[in-house]
Amino acid sequence: MSEVYVARRERLRERCTAGGSAAAVISRPANVRYLTGAAPPSAVLLLAPGDDILVCDRPLSGEAVEGRPDEALRLHVLEGFGGDPAVGAADLARGQGAESLAVEEHHLTVARYRALGSVAPLLRLESVGGAVEQLRLIKDDEEISCLRIAAEIADQALGELLESILVGRTERHLALELERRLVDHGADGAAFPTSVATGPHAGRRCHRPTDRRVEEGDFLCVCLGAVYRGYRSEVGRTFVIGTTPADWQIELYDLVFAAQRAGREALAPGVAYRDVDRAARQVLDSAGHAGGLGESTGHGVGLEIDEDPQLAPSSMGKLDACVPVTVEPGVHLPGRGGVRIDDTLVVRPEADGGPELLTITTKELLAL
Repeated sequence: MSEVYVARRERLRERCTAGGSAAAVISRPANVRYLTGAAPPSAVLLLAPGDDILVCDRPLSGEAVEGRPDEALRLHVLEGFGGDPAVGAADLARGQGAESLAVEEHHLTVARYRALGSVAPLLRLESVGGAVEQLRLIKDDEEISCLRIAAEIADQALGELLESILVGRTERHLALELERRLVDHGADGAAFPTSVATGPHAGRRCHRPTDRRVEEGDFLCVCLGAVYRGYRSEVGRTFVIGTTPADWQIELYDLVFAAQRAGREALAPGVAYRDVDRAARQVLDSAGHAGGLGESTGHGVGLEIDEDPQLAPSSMGKLDACVPVTVEPGVHLPGRGGVRIDDTLVVRPEADGGPELLTITTKELLAL
């Protein structure tokens, strides 16, 4: 993998050089990991002419969750305790004769930005903008392989839960069990806090699990994801507990399923982000649930669970092949219940079979 990270850093270096900066400090953890293979706490990457340095405030722990740094990198550990690696990197850049330094202004706090200027007052600070995020947008085969495994792990954990007795157990207990099962199946951990919503709680968006116990007739909405080698998956499903679904539950579920299918079928290289959102939103709008979809139909996934692109009405841009995204419409009826169906997919051209579905847990409305 070393050559992969070297090539990524070289592409970024070319962008920085074209913008007038011979050196750059990358501080956003996901970006550091993308460019180096590791993201130790607080570590930053310094790109200087002919020298790539991972600057840390402590020795590497060797924990798998932090990743393993590219062997081509030079490691620099700050002396003492409590130093800021970003400031240390700026000082190193000054020592190498850099006159300007590109930084991730969108990630640095005002205090850290000022500290960079104070340690190297003659160093002109520029913005690298979202250059690394743009490089991360299209995934290579190794990245997609990690995403595929992360999705398989989440599917396994969810599938095992569905085979267990659910009535009488609390939302919080179910969420904790799912996260334990993710780790049991090889995940680094949960991609985000697992959501379990039952009964009227399923009528809330972004519900956090409580001590409410599962009851017969409840809608059960579950959303979880796994992290594998830093890459994150997301899957969401809705079921009915212990009885034949009521007519209103079937009707609501069929509506959300149709919206989700429309969004999935719209995924293709060259399609505008907002057109994917529109495809799903129109289905809900036609049934009088225009506000049910929220701000977007889905988003990109990778080293972060919510990254570019955003499949939203105001989003500009078009999909490329090998871009992984979620499609996750939902309708939530306050005090009554709701449905959410959420998949992780990879955009593929029609010649390659269309979008690749990574999360394969059944979308049939099961009575558990």
